[in-house]
Amino acid sequence: SIHITPSPSKQYTVTMARLTILLVALVAAMATAFAPVPLSRTVSTTALNGQTRVEVKIGEGEPIESALRRFKREVNKSGHLMDLRHKRYFENSQDRKKRKIVQARIRKRLERMNARRMRQRRS
Repeated sequence: SIHITPSPSKQYTVTMARLTILLVALVAAMATAFAPVPLSRTVSTTALNGQTRVEVKIGEGEPIESALRRFKREVNKSGHLMDLRHKRYFENSQDRKKRKIVQARIRKRLERMNARRMRQRRS
């Protein structure tokens, strides 16, 4: 069998062509990754396949600190960080039930306090 090796200049040309294509693809990927997001004022929290997604879009002229505050508030409202904190260690069903009862008690107390405040404001 005859084995033909390309000349070094052809190998260099093919390698440079591949590197050029790779570089162009890399630059295109970076350009789309850092493209500016269109500005709007919507905030959404969605759950897909057990994953929570929190979105906060920055309005025109809005400082980043304000948007960061809104993002933190939405993350706290979604509650998935608390779930992650509880799933860090194994929790048997009895402990989980006790924790849920305590959480419900705290939630009901806060609801009663807020309802009382609203009644006081109206009168």
